[in-house]
Amino acid sequence: MDFGFSEEDEAFRGEAREWLAGHVDPVVGRRDWERTLGKDGWIGIGWGEGGFGNRTGSLTEQVVWAEEYARSGAPVRAGHIGENLFAPTLIRYGTEEQKRRFLPPVAAGEELWCQGYSEPGAGSDLAAARTKAVREGGHHRVTGQKIWTSLAREADWCFVLARTEEGSRRHHGLSFLLVPMDQPGRIEVRPIRQLTGTSDFNEVFFDGARAEHVVGAEGDGWRVAMSLLGFERGVSTLAQQIGFAEELRGVVETAVRCGAVCDPLIRDRLVRQWAELRTMRWHALRTLGGANEPAAPSVAKLLWANWHQRLGELAVQVRGAQAAAGPSEWSAEEPYRLDADQHLFLFSRADTIYGGSDQIQRTIIAERVLGLPREPKGVG
Repeated sequence: MDFGFSEEDEAFRGEAREWLAGHVDPVVGRRDWERTLGKDGWIGIGWGEGGFGNRTGSLTEQVVWAEEYARSGAPVRAGHIGENLFAPTLIRYGTEEQKRRFLPPVAAGEELWCQGYSEPGAGSDLAAARTKAVREGGHHRVTGQKIWTSLAREADWCFVLARTEEGSRRHHGLSFLLVPMDQPGRIEVRPIRQLTGTSDFNEVFFDGARAEHVVGAEGDGWRVAMSLLGFERGVSTLAQQIGFAEELRGVVETAVRCGAVCDPLIRDRLVRQWAELRTMRWHALRTLGGANEPAAPSVAKLLWANWHQRLGELAVQVRGAQAAAGPSEWSAEEPYRLDADQHLFLFSRADTIYGGSDQIQRTIIAERVLGLPREPKGVG
């Protein structure tokens, strides 16, 4: 497949590259960086014409921006969930009042969002949500627990899938609610310590938290939530692959440096990783426009999650026993320090679980593409 960029796209690439080169600061705070991006209109390029403070851009320009951002070494985005998941969903299902209230602060980098989907005991089965919301006058009171919530400690708002119809089951009776996180005594966030020693995810407990906004009709939250998951596997996948390429380059350099590249089995695995990464890029580009391929997001998730997990395994394999050793300098202040290869290996163990487990993705492909009978659901 030959995928080229137009002269306009390349001119845009030059503008993006120049701006990033002049603004990326490795020590800038995450909120300050979001405001810098918002000030110059780099948030919400793919939202289309709307007058929400963002610059508009074609699909290919979105690809260019995502790729240049990844190549620049810019900070990991704190506003990704708000910009790439919440905003497109609100544009599709929200009221004009909701758009005017919530989109400009996202475009300006002023308000951060987190996602309240997963729950304990439900795994990747989103329809098993038990968090409840009871209407109280002109708002809802939300009670329940969400888990694996990224950015919950930093976010100003959380979009929450909650059960608003008493006695409803599965995907019926759910609503998509917008909940402000600054509600002391009503919302508690507890960090989850991971294998890597870091805490990227959190548990969130709601105890009668107030929610004044419902996106879409009440009880129609399942449709809204599913639409959002489609946005999750969009242009950002291509930027993710730029990061993967950098990680692969580091593994190759390590293999050359330590002599592991002389092993024909290691060489074969390195070549396979490179070839599979190129295949993922072509798949992402081919399906970028969302051309009636309902299972394309699930295929993409299976591809990149398993590829990245194999890369983590390869990263420690090329170093042999040395990969199990700790840092040469140990301190009581930092007793659990990992190098890049060790972090890659441990963190990538979760790739096939979060964002929808491999089993869930295969079920989606079986039902929506192959037309196989739906998987029976348990009673209870």
